[in-house]
Amino acid sequence: MARKASDGQQRRAAEASRTTGVNTGPRLLSRAMRVLVVGATGYVGGRLVPRLLAEGHDVRCLARRPAKLSLQPWRNRVEIVEGDIGDPTSLKEAAAGCDAAYYLVHSMGSSDDFADTDRIGAENFRQAADETGLGRVVYLGGLARDPQRSRHMRSRHEVGRILASGATPVTELRAGVIIGSGSLSFEMIRYLTDVLPVMITPRWVRTRCQPVAIADVLDALVGALDETGASRVLEVGGPDILSYRDMMRIYAEEAGLRRRLVIPIPMLTPRLSSLWVGLVTPLPTSMARPLIESVRTDAVFSEGTAAVLGRTPFRTAIRRALARLPGGVITRWSDAGASPAAPAPTDPAWSGGTLYMDRQVVPTDTAGEHLFWAFSRIGGSTGYYGLDWAWQIRGLLDQLVGGVGIRRGRKHPNEVHPGEAIDFWRVEDLVPGERLRLRAEMRLPGDAWLEWQVEPTDHGSDLIQIAWFRPRGVLGRLYWYGMLPGHKVVFPRMAHRIAAAAEERAFTCS
Repeated sequence: MARKASDGQQRRAAEASRTTGVNTGPRLLSRAMRVLVVGATGYVGGRLVPRLLAEGHDVRCLARRPAKLSLQPWRNRVEIVEGDIGDPTSLKEAAAGCDAAYYLVHSMGSSDDFADTDRIGAENFRQAADETGLGRVVYLGGLARDPQRSRHMRSRHEVGRILASGATPVTELRAGVIIGSGSLSFEMIRYLTDVLPVMITPRWVRTRCQPVAIADVLDALVGALDETGASRVLEVGGPDILSYRDMMRIYAEEAGLRRRLVIPIPMLTPRLSSLWVGLVTPLPTSMARPLIESVRTDAVFSEGTAAVLGRTPFRTAIRRALARLPGGVITRWSDAGASPAAPAPTDPAWSGGTLYMDRQVVPTDTAGEHLFWAFSRIGGSTGYYGLDWAWQIRGLLDQLVGGVGIRRGRKHPNEVHPGEAIDFWRVEDLVPGERLRLRAEMRLPGDAWLEWQVEPTDHGSDLIQIAWFRPRGVLGRLYWYGMLPGHKVVFPRMAHRIAAAAEERAFTCS
């Protein structure tokens, strides 16, 4: 059963936050530093860099493939050094002149000998830190009561010990299961719960942990720069103690899914479990196996260990990770604003949840204002630019299951305003002359959007039409594929007829 961290745990964590120099709330910057981030292309690193920049720090990133950072919006605000943890020379060049460094590298999934790779990398970085005079290294490890049961956790703890064995003081933050769209554990929970209404699971679904929101992890990492004194270990976790079964249940509730039936059985070994996770989810089996090994041991605060208690409840963290809109990166979701729980362009391709899309691009030789006029008239008496009978049937089916249908029409045939209803759509985003996005309010096993954009060209404007669908559970996936033959006809015809209407208006106005 889900429960809050004990009073003793919360008291120890709060005391640690007050007395250890780790500030997880609003901060007054004591001084700007030049900070090296090793692992900026990873999940945490890609979210930490903009936080450091916002704090006023000068950031340098070490990347094995610098091109991977080209999509990041902060790319031009940081210095990038090409290098690898296996190359001591590149590590020394990257660390030279820096005040502190974050070590966020973990090689799990890259090969079977990831522990050896991480051991060599940690030894190389310890030497580079000592020789270049870094003031502090902040390392993000993993929280585990019994790390010996997992190669993954043994490696994480070993890296921390190696880094701390040098002359440079190290603050090791051992974080629990990190919750944010794109994090490995969250994506495993997301896909398993989305796809399987009934789950035959191994015993690890009963393992207790203290999941922590990515925002709270970033707070702890940024606050660790203020640390002084000798090396030490801090545990980082959220306020809730939950089993994986609890987390799946809460995820299903927040994602609007029916209650999931979880049946633990003792026969599933870690190897079989990883093959099962690899089959059901897009997570690579090479990553799933060490991850499954690590979830067999409780990940809660240890007695007598200094800790940083996150402020975000698990349910709130899930809600933030799911509060996303279509746009930005085509195959993923971007959060409103700059939430750290949102997917980043450098996240793995399997992160961000399932998103189906139909994209049409129609070149025209007309001005963008005519394209906007054409698609902003969608619905109501204008209809959907062909096959209106199909949309009428779809509206009738929606009414039969208790939906609004298309009887609402629209207020004005040519004008559109944010938030207004158009048939069974709602105007969610509007940039006059440039973009219109509608969100479906029909009864669906998922969430749907329809968007049009104007893209100026040398010879006129392109019409970009995108239909997005985020499925909810198995039924949502079946719905999309069941509707796919109709979409192959409806969406191309709609886009081309919108473009034709715009060109006809441009000719009339000329």
